[in-house]
Amino acid sequence: MSQSTSIPKKMQRVRVHGYDNYMEVEKKTRKVLKVQNIILNEQNQSLPISRLETLVHRIASRATQSALSSSSSLTSSRSSSTPCSASSSAASRAWQSSKSSRSVPRAVTRLRKLLMMSNTQRLRLEHVRIARSALGLPDDFEFSVVLRVLEKEFTERGGDAEDVRFSFLINFPPGFKIGKYFKIALWKWQRLPYWSPYEDVSGYDLRSIEAQKRMEKRAIATIHELLSLTVEKKITLERIAHFRQAMSLPNKLKDFLLQHQGIIYISTRGNQGKLHTVFLCEAYRKGELIEPNDLYLARRKLAELVLLSPRKARIDRELVGYRRSRLDDEMG
Repeated sequence: MSQSTSIPKKMQRVRVHGYDNYMEVEKKTRKVLKVQNIILNEQNQSLPISRLETLVHRIASRATQSALSSSSSLTSSRSSSTPCSASSSAASRAWQSSKSSRSVPRAVTRLRKLLMMSNTQRLRLEHVRIARSALGLPDDFEFSVVLRVLEKEFTERGGDAEDVRFSFLINFPPGFKIGKYFKIALWKWQRLPYWSPYEDVSGYDLRSIEAQKRMEKRAIATIHELLSLTVEKKITLERIAHFRQAMSLPNKLKDFLLQHQGIIYISTRGNQGKLHTVFLCEAYRKGELIEPNDLYLARRKLAELVLLSPRKARIDRELVGYRRSRLDDEMG
C-alpha cells in the first residue's frame, strides 16, 4: 500500500447523523411541497377538502398528513365543502420568491461550467432538466436561458490546467478509523497531479497507469465541481450518473465515491433507500450549509413549519387570534 497512490477500495462506512437527519426532514418537506404545488396550479389556487384528503392519502405518509394539518402554508375550514387554499405565510412567500429569484446570469454560469466539464461541450437536455432543481435553474430554463443566452456557439475552455496539483479538503466523520498505511496512501494521492475537469483530455494518451491515476483523481474533481454548482451543495447519485458518460466518470460510481468519504458523504435516508444523496462535506458543518443562500433558507423555513406539531400550531393560531381581537378592542 505504501508504494501506491491509490486509496484503498474496501473502506469502512461511518454514518453522519447530521446529513441523514437533513434528508429525513427533506423527505417530509418534498411531500408537502408536492401537495402545495398541486393547489397552486389550480385555477383558483384552491381544492375541496374531500379531494385534498384523497390526494394526501395517495402521496403522503401519516407523518406528512400531520405536517400538512400543522403547516401554516395551507389553510382550510373543517367543512368538507370548503376549499383548501395556499396561504401567503412567511415560508410560502419565501419559497415562491426564492424560486422566482433564480437569476438568469447565475443559471448561465452554472450551465456554461457544466458544458465545459463535458467531453464534447454537449449535454442531453433531459439530463439537465432532471437536475434543474438541485442546480437552481428556472423551470423554463430551456427558453429563458438556453435559447435566449446560450444560442451562440460555446467556445470557452478551462485554460492551461494540464498539470494541476490540488489537495482536497478532507473532513472524516467522527469514528472513522485511519490506519498508518491509509494515511501514507492518502498523502501520496493528495499530491498526485491530475487534469482539470475543464481541460480537454481527448487528445491525451490515457492508456498508461499514470494517465489512469490522473483520470481517477480528475473524476473526483469533476464531482466536487458539480456539487459546488448546486444550490445546496448536494445532489442525488442517480442524477450524477446521468452525466457519467459525458464527463468520463467511473461506471461503478457509488463504490468509487465511497473511497473518498472525507470529501463527500452519501446518505441513503429520506428516500426509502431508493435514492442516494451525495453531500459536499466541506460545504457543511454539523448538518447545516456553511454559506446559506435564499433558496436554502426558504427550504429550511418550510422544514420548520413541516416539523411543527399540530398542537403547537393550534396554540399559535389561538394566540394570534387573541392578539388580534384584543387589538381590535383597543382600537374600538
